[in-house]
Amino acid sequence: MALKQVLAFLILFLATGALRYSAFASDPDILVDFIPPPEGTPVDGSYFAFSGLRSVVGGRLPPDNFTVTKASMSNFPALNGQSVSMAVLTYPQGSVNPLHTHPRAAELLLLMQGNLEVGFVDTANKLYTRSLQRGDAFVFPKGLVHFQFNCGKGPAVAVSAFGSANAGTVSVPQSTFGVDIDDGILAASFKTDAATVQKLKAGLRGPK
Repeated sequence: MALKQVLAFLILFLATGALRYSAFASDPDILVDFIPPPEGTPVDGSYFAFSGLRSVVGGRLPPDNFTVTKASMSNFPALNGQSVSMAVLTYPQGSVNPLHTHPRAAELLLLMQGNLEVGFVDTANKLYTRSLQRGDAFVFPKGLVHFQFNCGKGPAVAVSAFGSANAGTVSVPQSTFGVDIDDGILAASFKTDAATVQKLKAGLRGPK
């Protein structure tokens, strides 16, 4: 094959690969300004407003457990097609946002109050961690397992932005031990025994 043909092939391959990646790397593009509500529902400014975060920015006492309050396509339909969503995360002292992933978006977290220990693991199994103070931001790359832990002496509050109207969340503990995967399969996967797996499952289900 001549050099020009090889170069042409490589250019075509890279171009089509880039197009394929861009087509699946984010929410689908829309060909209108926005996606309106179902036919017959009038559209005014209220359609583009969301008040579901008032309860977490109103100065209330922090909850007893880690809490996520989202503004996403499921509860804010105007986000459909806009490729954005957000969440307010509230961490009581010593609480953790357990290992999880967002399969459809990266996450950009801004710490508004307190201190957090955050981290993610890449596809080479390398751990990246950072201690955050108020005003610090941290990005969790799309689809990678990550966590946040309140390592401070009081509550912490963060705001996260996502590059998808529906970023999705896959909890590693729940998706592993909170469903009916056979105990033997889990025991073999984690090089342990079925009794240990059953204890982990019981811990996630909580007291009866």
